[in-house]
Amino acid sequence: MREIIVKKEQLVDELAEKMQSAVSLVAFDYPGLTVAEFTELRIQLKQAGCDAKVYKNNIARRAALKAGFNELSDIFTGPKAIAISYQDAVAPAKILNDFAKTHPQVVLSASIVEGGFLNDADTKVLANIPSREVLLTQLAVGLLQPVRELAVGLNMISEEA
Repeated sequence: MREIIVKKEQLVDELAEKMQSAVSLVAFDYPGLTVAEFTELRIQLKQAGCDAKVYKNNIARRAALKAGFNELSDIFTGPKAIAISYQDAVAPAKILNDFAKTHPQVVLSASIVEGGFLNDADTKVLANIPSREVLLTQLAVGLLQPVRELAVGLNMISEEA
């Protein structure tokens, strides 16, 4: 009996450490997903440098409290899994949101991004933010537009003269 308690404490400590060192984590519901579908989701997350694992709710709840994420501890009821990223803050939310478009069983519950709690609605907003590359492209276009307009205007003045 004592060995089981020690093992569970180790799992809580391990998950709490992962939660604290993660850039972001997303808790999600997955009822009705087949093993093959969940494996497909894990592969997509792994390719983006994320981990996905199902933890017992009691262990996840205790780990969230130990890590200082009290709001997150309240959502661990029913079948939940956790996707954790140590590099990209948006990747797990984006991948899960895209996966949920074809698998409606997957529902984003809440997330922690850079230490801040986001509820399900905020997590979906985060998931719909364009990628870094798209944002940089939009910024470059925005910066180049006035220069282009100036060049066109100067060209028109030189042609008139």
